[in-house]
Amino acid sequence: MPTGSHPSGLGGESGFAPEDLTDGRRPGEWQSRYEPEAWKFIRREAAYLVVFMVMALVMILLVWLRRPQSLLHLSAADTRVFSRYAFAGLSGALGGVLFAMKWLYHTVAKQEWHLDRRPWRYLTPLISGGLAFFTVAIVQSVSAFDPAVVSTNARTTAFGFLIGFFSDNALAKLAEIAETLLGRTRHATSRKASSHPPSPRAD
Repeated sequence: MPTGSHPSGLGGESGFAPEDLTDGRRPGEWQSRYEPEAWKFIRREAAYLVVFMVMALVMILLVWLRRPQSLLHLSAADTRVFSRYAFAGLSGALGGVLFAMKWLYHTVAKQEWHLDRRPWRYLTPLISGGLAFFTVAIVQSVSAFDPAVVSTNARTTAFGFLIGFFSDNALAKLAEIAETLLGRTRHATSRKASSHPPSPRAD
C-alpha cells in the first residue's frame, strides 16, 4: 500500500460497498473473530481517528471565527491568505480521517485488519492535510489551473476535503504536473518506452 495513499477499490468485493454484506458470516454468527489483544489496538486506532476528526472540526470552526488571526494580529490581506491555507490543510486532514475511518471498519469486518496497517491509518490524516495545503498553493501559482477554484473559503474547504479524501487521484495528477514542469526522468522515460511493443519492420 503506498504511503499516504488510500487503499484501492471503492466498490465490489474489496471496496466499501461490497455486494455481500454478511462479510462471509453465517446467520447468527455474532462473535468477534479477533482476540481481545487485537481489539485493544483497534480501539486505539478508532479513538485516535475520532479525536483527530474532532480537533480538525474545532480548528476549522476557530479559523472561521478568525480566532487565530486575531491572536496573531494579522492584517486583512494576511487574514485572507491565512484562512485559505488553514482551511485547505484542515479540510484535507479531515478528508483523510474520514477515509481512514471508513477503511478501518471495512478491514475489521472483512478480517483484513492487521498491525502493519497502523502507520498508514495514523499518518494518512497528516499526509492528506499536507497534500491539500500544497495543492492549493500549486493551484494558486501554476498558470495551468484556474485560481477561482479556491477563490473563497467555502471553495477552498471543499477542494481541500476532496484532495484529502481522494489523495491517490491528487498524487497522480500532481505527478503529471511535475512531469510537465520539470520533464520526465530518464528512468520514467525508459520505462514508458519499454512498455510499448517494438514497431514492426517495414521489409
